[in-house]
Amino acid sequence: MLDTKTPLVEMNDISISFGGIRAVDRASIDLFPGEVVGLLGHNGAGKSTLIKILSGAYKRDAGSIRINGEDVSINNPRDAKAYGIETIYQQLAVADNVDAAANLFLGREITTAIGTLDDAAMESKAREVMGRLNPNFRRFKEPVKALSGGQRQSVAIARAILFNARILIMDEPTAALGPQETAQVGELIKQLKSDGIGIFLISHDIHDVFDLADRVVVMKNGQVVGSARTEDVTKDEVLGMIILGKVPPGATPGPGAQNGLV
Repeated sequence: MLDTKTPLVEMNDISISFGGIRAVDRASIDLFPGEVVGLLGHNGAGKSTLIKILSGAYKRDAGSIRINGEDVSINNPRDAKAYGIETIYQQLAVADNVDAAANLFLGREITTAIGTLDDAAMESKAREVMGRLNPNFRRFKEPVKALSGGQRQSVAIARAILFNARILIMDEPTAALGPQETAQVGELIKQLKSDGIGIFLISHDIHDVFDLADRVVVMKNGQVVGSARTEDVTKDEVLGMIILGKVPPGATPGPGAQNGLV
């Protein structure tokens, strides 16, 4: 039975500075199983820095992180992976010259009893996980460079969930995709949600976020301006949060909300 009451992630009062500049200032954010939380804000708002603390790329100066209700210490990407946290960046870290199965097991290859690569076992497992995620995927024998952008995203997501990711960070997953491929990634995200995976979606595309996210969290100048369920706010209201720090009635204000604009 899926526990939907305990957050997968709770980041509380997170702060980090670089050269005396506070990049993230007392930011708090959470994520529940089977939920997509859209993280919005201008370049330099702090959203990517906050998420890189969760992924282990940066070490926080202050604040706490809880995974499944337990306090954790995440000092590097290996720690993050141990807690089921995987990141898919806009520039997909896939190996273009090899096929889907080789990408899924890159660095974690299955070997035979005599130490050679067990290609059959890896392809079988790749077909299993891709079949669950994207049943229409058929191009298992082709190098990844021959695949479409949406298919490449499928491979990157499959690699993340193959090793039991429960928390997925997606950084601008549709930025370089056309409408059809964007729709395909949207279907992938819905499938992940149904499997109880929680997703942080970092995006500049407010339409994308409203299509895919259950909640939005807006950051500005390193602080959380506010958060809201997407059904409780309009796109214009969210733009007001991003640009002005103005929090509408349907949203919960954060430390970054502008006085008099709530």
